[in-house]
Amino acid sequence: MGSPGITVHHLRAALGGARRLGLDTVPLLQGAGIPPLLLGDDTAQVTAEQFARLVRGLHRATGDEFLGLGAAPSRPGTFAMMCCTCLACPDLGAALERAVRFYGLFPGGPDLGLERQGGEAVFAVRNDLHGHPEGAFLAECMMTLWHRLAGWLIGRRIPLRWARFAHPAPPYAAEYPLMFGCPVRCGARPSPTAAAGFDARWLAAPVVRDEEGLGELLRQAPAGLLSRREYGTTVAEQVRHALLRSLGEGRPARLPEVAQLAARLAVSPATLRRRLQEEGTSYRRLKDQVRRDAAITGLAEGREPIAQLAARLGFSEDTAFHRAFRRWTGMTPGAYRLHGQRS
Repeated sequence: MGSPGITVHHLRAALGGARRLGLDTVPLLQGAGIPPLLLGDDTAQVTAEQFARLVRGLHRATGDEFLGLGAAPSRPGTFAMMCCTCLACPDLGAALERAVRFYGLFPGGPDLGLERQGGEAVFAVRNDLHGHPEGAFLAECMMTLWHRLAGWLIGRRIPLRWARFAHPAPPYAAEYPLMFGCPVRCGARPSPTAAAGFDARWLAAPVVRDEEGLGELLRQAPAGLLSRREYGTTVAEQVRHALLRSLGEGRPARLPEVAQLAARLAVSPATLRRRLQEEGTSYRRLKDQVRRDAAITGLAEGREPIAQLAARLGFSEDTAFHRAFRRWTGMTPGAYRLHGQRS
């Protein structure tokens, strides 16, 4: 959910509701291109796209936008209708208040809140989502969705000042600063289940999206909102798109260096580095992510020889590709492909 990869801990949590409903999760993992045996490796990761495909599959299988993890199911289409009600609002503050009232109509649903505390706005999930072990994951999803939807509504990324969760720190807590872009505190009791603060001036930002744009968003939502941090408004996403284009232009890949990419974006290399640092990332990290995602996709499709895939991604030696892939996923390329074929 915005980190360099989606950890296996998130996969296990997302599958928890389906398992309690008695659903077979193996076909769901296979449909997302995820080897089921990967769940046994605590160091393993998958790409954001694989995670998004899994969440979409879980929505269909459970018939529940909360994936079977909430106190009561949320029927498919609920999120879309909430988004429709927000489009008519003049500014972000009115849109978030309407979203709070909308979900308050459903017994057993999330008890959301929006408060202004001086110059700060605080959005919170106030009721307990910890009826199941995956309650922490559901709380994270709720905070992620509202934050990214809010940014989409105004066409800007909203920097968070802080975030806190009532649950104890999970095994992947070190990823929280990347997921939310701010300091995160866990085990903060007494407190809401989840809360985050941001500059209250963002509440006055006008809603700039329309129904046509909403249709495009909903084709991938809410899974798409969970699996990516950017909304077409950050330097990081511009860099990622440029790298993806370069990756598809030739064999072997010729990914641009920082100076070349800065020239394409009409900024100096120093400015590009500074802006990426402000967004919590770097050129090297983004380059690594693009290569990793392409490697996992290539191995999951299963048609391209591993040596050819390594060359296509710009690795001069197979051994360098093997080392990088093990660092990314906790598995060798051959083991990852074999698990996918056997599952």
